[in-house]
Amino acid sequence: MTGQIDRERHGRTVRHVRVAVIGAGFGGLGAAVRLRREGITDFVVLERAGAIGGTWRDNTYPGCACDVPSHLYSFSFAPNPEWPRAFSGQPHIRAYLEQVADTFGLRPHIRLNCEVRSLKWDTERLHWEIGAADGDYTADVVVSATGPLSDHRIPDVPGLADFPGKVFHSSRWDHGYDLRGKRVAVVGTGASAIQIVPGIQPEVARLTLFQRTPPWVLPRADRAITAAEQWLHSRVPATRAVRRGMLWGARELQVGLFTKWPDRLGALERWAASHLRKAVKDPALRAKLLPDYRIGCKRILLSNDYYPALTRPNVDVVASGLAAVRGSTLVAADGTEAEADAIVFGTGFRVTDMPIATRVTGASGTTLAQEWKNGGMAALRGASVPGFPNFLTIIGPNTGLGNSSMILIIEAQLNYLADFLRQLGTIGGRAALDARPSATRAWNRRLQQRMTRTVWNTGCDSWYLDEHGRNTTVWPGSTGEFRKVTRRVDIAEYQVLRAPRVRSAAPVAQAAR
Repeated sequence: MTGQIDRERHGRTVRHVRVAVIGAGFGGLGAAVRLRREGITDFVVLERAGAIGGTWRDNTYPGCACDVPSHLYSFSFAPNPEWPRAFSGQPHIRAYLEQVADTFGLRPHIRLNCEVRSLKWDTERLHWEIGAADGDYTADVVVSATGPLSDHRIPDVPGLADFPGKVFHSSRWDHGYDLRGKRVAVVGTGASAIQIVPGIQPEVARLTLFQRTPPWVLPRADRAITAAEQWLHSRVPATRAVRRGMLWGARELQVGLFTKWPDRLGALERWAASHLRKAVKDPALRAKLLPDYRIGCKRILLSNDYYPALTRPNVDVVASGLAAVRGSTLVAADGTEAEADAIVFGTGFRVTDMPIATRVTGASGTTLAQEWKNGGMAALRGASVPGFPNFLTIIGPNTGLGNSSMILIIEAQLNYLADFLRQLGTIGGRAALDARPSATRAWNRRLQQRMTRTVWNTGCDSWYLDEHGRNTTVWPGSTGEFRKVTRRVDIAEYQVLRAPRVRSAAPVAQAAR
C-alpha cells in the first residue's frame, strides 16, 4: 500500500507519504512516472475529478483538438507510434494519458474524487499537512500539477443570472442539451471558440459570435497519418524520434521572432491575412476579422474551417464583447442585440492567479495567493516560492509557451523535480529546501527585463497578462534554454531547513508519563 498510517488528527487517520502530487493531467502523470523512474514509490496522486486526464478530460466540446502536432504533444519517454492524425483530437489524447497511467503502473498511486482542500506547512516537523476529500495526509514534498487550464472563467455579465435559456462554458460542455435548431451565442474567439463554431454551425438555427478582439488565424496543416507511417514508427523507433526532432526544431527556429525581433513578424501577418482573404470574400466581414495588433501578441490560432463557417448564412459576427443580458436578448458593448436560446462561453481560464494558491499556507502563515497579491505570480525557475519549502509547481509562473509544446516544458520541470529530491537525499536527516528571496527576485527580474522586448508585451490585452499588466505566464526563451536552466538545482539558491532539535530528554520523558 502506498504511504503509511502516521497518526490520528482530529479523529481522522493521517497517511504519510514522501511525495504528494496534486492533479492527474499531463503534469501530474508525468511527475508520477518520473518518481517511479527515480525509484520513489511512496507517493500519491490526488485528483479532484473522477477520472484522470486534466484538460483533456474536461474539454469535450465539438471539434476539440490540440493545436500542437501529436508527435510533439506527448512524452518523450512514452512515444505513441499510432497517432491517427498530425493534430489529434481530444478522445485520442485522453486515451493516450490513460495508456500512460497503465503502462507505468500509476493506478495504485492515484486517488480519484480526492480534491485537495488545504495544504499547510508544518515548520517543526518539516512536512506538509494536506486536507483532502478522502482524508488527511502529510507529505515531505508536494508537487502541484493543477495546470493553468483547469478552472474556467465566466465573466460577470449583468443580467446573465436571469437568462431563461441554457448557459455553459466550453470546458463544461452540456452534452445533454440539444443545440439543433436553437439560436446559440458563442462568447469569445480563443482557441476553443474557433473549434466550436465550425463544429456546431451546421446544426444550429442561428449562431451569433461575440468577438471582443479578432485572433490571428493560420492554416492548420492537419492530415491523417497513414497506416504505413504508423507501422514504420512502431517498427523503427528512430523514425518517430526524427519526426519529433524535426517538429521541435522548426519551432525552436521561430522563437527569436517572438522573443527578440517581433518587428520581423510582418511576413507571418501577410500569410495570415492571405488565409483570411481566401476564405472571406465579404469585405465588411473581413474587416471585422482582421486584427490590428502584432501577430503573436495573443495566441496564434490554427484552423481551416473557422473562417468558412463565419461566412454561412446562419452566422452573425458581432465585433464587440457581450455587455448585458436582458431576458433572452443579448446586448453587445456597441449596442448590437441578438436573441438566443443558449450561451456558450469560450472565455478561458484562471491562468494568472492559480486557484490552488488560496489553499496553500506557507511557513509564515500566509497563503500563496496572499504572497502573490501585489506583485503577481513569481517563482524561482518556475518551480519554487520563498516561504513554501518543499513545494514545487509544474507549469508554474512564466513557464508557458507561445509557439511550441508544453510537454517539453513539463519534462524540463520533471528534471528539476528529480534533482530537487536527489539534493534533499544528500543532505541527510529531516530537511527541507526553501527558495531564497534574493535568488527568486534576481530570477524574475531577469525574466521581466527580457519580457520587455517580446511580442507578448507589444500592447495587446491577452490572457498572458495579469491584472497589473505584468506577463507572469510565458517563458521568454526557447524550450532548449528552459531545459538547460532547469537541468539541475543550484543549492545556493535555496536555504536548507532542518527540524528543530529536542533540547533535553526530560520534557520528552515527562510527556511520556
